[in-house]
Amino acid sequence: MEHRFVQEIERALNWSGPFMLGKEFAHGSMTDPALPSRLLTPYKLLDLIMRRSLATPQFRCFQAGEELHPSRFLSDTVSRRGQSVRVPDMSRLGRLLEEGCTLVLDEANFFDPTMEVSCRALQWWSHELVQVNTYLTTQNAAGFSLHWDDHDVVIVQLSGEKSWEIRGTSRPAPMYRDAESNNEPPEDVLWTGTMSPGDIMHIPRGYWHQATRTDRGDGYSLHATFGFVKRAGANWIAWLADRSREHELFRLDLERWATRKSAETQQETLVHAAAELLKAHPPAEFLSTREKQRPAPRHIPHIPIFGDLNEVVCVTEFPPHIEQEGDFITVQGAGKKITFTTKAAPALRMLLSGTPVNVAAAAEYTDIDAAQLADVLTKEGLCAQLTPELSLGYTDLVTNEIFSKAP
Repeated sequence: MEHRFVQEIERALNWSGPFMLGKEFAHGSMTDPALPSRLLTPYKLLDLIMRRSLATPQFRCFQAGEELHPSRFLSDTVSRRGQSVRVPDMSRLGRLLEEGCTLVLDEANFFDPTMEVSCRALQWWSHELVQVNTYLTTQNAAGFSLHWDDHDVVIVQLSGEKSWEIRGTSRPAPMYRDAESNNEPPEDVLWTGTMSPGDIMHIPRGYWHQATRTDRGDGYSLHATFGFVKRAGANWIAWLADRSREHELFRLDLERWATRKSAETQQETLVHAAAELLKAHPPAEFLSTREKQRPAPRHIPHIPIFGDLNEVVCVTEFPPHIEQEGDFITVQGAGKKITFTTKAAPALRMLLSGTPVNVAAAAEYTDIDAAQLADVLTKEGLCAQLTPELSLGYTDLVTNEIFSKAP
């Protein structure tokens, strides 16, 4: 999947690939001034908020450095049948925004197709799970105090301006669940400055940082934080613990009341078996299996009574694994493993490219029954019908003339 946003990140940070994620702080600017507003604007964010039933902690509001009680910005609307639904109170939110506050919407990719596709493109690029949180700050409102995140982030200033301070780490590779606390920031400041529209910043896991508008006066700031949840050795060990259940030896009770010799024998046996388990299932297998077994995200299924399957797009969280051997080609993704004949390879690679595909055009281009393949892939959850709403997430951001041309 070739996505303009991914390309702009690499150019702005002078990266040649995702391997720099988590390495060091980086800062730069997009070359395309129109891209930030294409991703999200303040009014579009408010429209997303208005049209949904939201609750804390997914939707929060801060003022004067304190988190406001939900009753300050949420209200209950009651239907004529007496059903109560909690929704954002837009009048109250408007007043808070005029006074100066920060609105936080976590997982904007869950609600907006443009953010959904942007996160999917970043996942295909980085091979890590990605979510995006959005922050709208008005007037001279303060942001969060100095803190660190347990994941790498790429921050994009979409509109307005905000001041930032970045420091290094005080504990190497800190984790959410950790052996020690990590509460004291380092004294040295790596970078201070103002983020303007189109600016991009990478903050590795554990780097302390804070942002504010207390020095900016009237105005506003909208930025998006894309979080990359990478896997560590501890996650590999946890996965191996689950794999150990496949072996009877690890399911047996530990000897508590046995003789010393019997307990020592069991220990030696378990240590040897654990070492063999480590060798048999290396970290590379853990990462590959995670990608193959990750279920597809929410998507609308194809329902034939509503019409033909004209356009589809691959919606797996990670690029499907495609392996060709002899007369067969195997596709693994979304927890599924499907085998086709090699004749289907050209059409399969188009349909699973991450780019929207016109099914009739794919059939003409490959001389293969692409409609049948598309039907199988959508039923198995690897592809989805390209609805008008989902198409908005790709328009002008993901393009390929061959795959998307009309028949």
